[in-house]
Amino acid sequence: MTENHLFAQFRAAIDRPDAVFIETENGARITYGDMLAESARIARALKGMGLMPGDRVAVQVEKSVAALMLYLGAVRAGAVFLPLNTGYTASEVGYFLQNAEPTLFVCDPAKQHDLAAVASTAGVPHLETLDAEGKGSLAERWSREPAEFDDVPRGPEDLAAILYTSGTTGLSKGAMLSHDNLASNAHTLRRAWRFTADDVLIHALPIFHTHGLFVATNITLIAGGSMIFLPKFDPDRVLSVMPRATAMMGVPTFYTRLLAHPGLTREAAGGMRLFVSGSAPLLAETHAQFRDRTGHAILERYGMTETNMNTSNPYDGDRRAGTVGFSLDDVALRIVDPESGQRLDTGEVGVIEVKGPNVFQGYWRMPEKTAAEFRPDGYFITGDLGAIDADGYVSIVGRAKDLIISGGFNVYPKEIEGEINRVAGVAESAVIGVPHPDFGEGVTAVIVRAPDHAVSDTEILAQLDGRLARFKQPKKVLFVDELPINAMGKVQKNVLRDRFWNTYAQ
Repeated sequence: MTENHLFAQFRAAIDRPDAVFIETENGARITYGDMLAESARIARALKGMGLMPGDRVAVQVEKSVAALMLYLGAVRAGAVFLPLNTGYTASEVGYFLQNAEPTLFVCDPAKQHDLAAVASTAGVPHLETLDAEGKGSLAERWSREPAEFDDVPRGPEDLAAILYTSGTTGLSKGAMLSHDNLASNAHTLRRAWRFTADDVLIHALPIFHTHGLFVATNITLIAGGSMIFLPKFDPDRVLSVMPRATAMMGVPTFYTRLLAHPGLTREAAGGMRLFVSGSAPLLAETHAQFRDRTGHAILERYGMTETNMNTSNPYDGDRRAGTVGFSLDDVALRIVDPESGQRLDTGEVGVIEVKGPNVFQGYWRMPEKTAAEFRPDGYFITGDLGAIDADGYVSIVGRAKDLIISGGFNVYPKEIEGEINRVAGVAESAVIGVPHPDFGEGVTAVIVRAPDHAVSDTEILAQLDGRLARFKQPKKVLFVDELPINAMGKVQKNVLRDRFWNTYAQ
């Protein structure tokens, strides 16, 4: 083993050192040569702190070019990169630090006081800081280092990263991702989405998640393209840079907010070739409205923390609203009965299972949980419910844990949400199951009204009558000002279930 497997995939950086890798919000340009030099300094600094191959580097910092360079430097140093959601509290961070036992923890200087205590309790040897401007004690360290580094050799099966799941059904689990898990998926997606060195990607996603950190960044690096690197999603800013971009990766919220902006026109999107959506379901209505306004059909795909990307709508061909397309070239996907594990027929709803080089190595220090999530033939049980139609398109129905069993019938929330969202005056909805004295679980709709609308529960139920079987219709409609969502735009149904758990209590 003579090379660092993941970083070796970014050969375009060496071949085109003068090419632009990143353009920042203020117009600064970072070339591939700059990236090589900066990541080398970081790798040298990490090695100088005593980091050994396989040591974890935990990071909870705001999005910045420096934070992205830290990821690349950690890879080159042979470390295992562990990004943490910036919304996690000190106590939550404490759990991750105790579980992962990193050699280095990097945090925002503004949070250093609170986080130093949990880092100390967890026995973390090194605590450094890095802020949104790329300044801090760690940046000072690496600024003094030479700009050359011999990458630490790491093989395809060596760990490159640990990403913790959201923990909505218990303690968060650390998904172990190898160098080849990341590299193979980036190569597959580059081919599927036709990325080249001529592409300019609008990067407005967070970088503590697989979508923004691995999918967007690694594809760009492998293709030798460039990114317009925005600190966060802002419709005004995105539309201002769109004329010099070719692609954007986003979550459904990005597209609904763009549709609400008068600046989104065919002319504005005229130079774009691709809009990708993922991390949460994209409404068919959003898909249709975006096509009408821009002439572009959003390409929806399906992935998860443990697997990177599994499926994609086609680059050429029908991008069907409400589906996530076909399994990727090197990913095998099947739909099975959740109890027996038997493969189901076309159109039947069951649990999605996948197998391929993208699938993670298991959960960090949870061998029993890892064993429980894999079939004997190597397929990973995703926990997502879906179906494959006669043309091979995969549709996601929901999470198995979100399945509602009411009166002995299986009820899939996504189907009901789709019907509710068609009702005039409804902005968005979430359907959950909570304890019901007669039905076991009561189908319950939680709705956000559209601005300046006063649609009532009786009006909504009246419109669902005849469009849904009686057992699928909500037993109660509740209104809220907003739905709880995580950083990737996914509705946190566990929060809603906790809040409305006693809705039908007698």
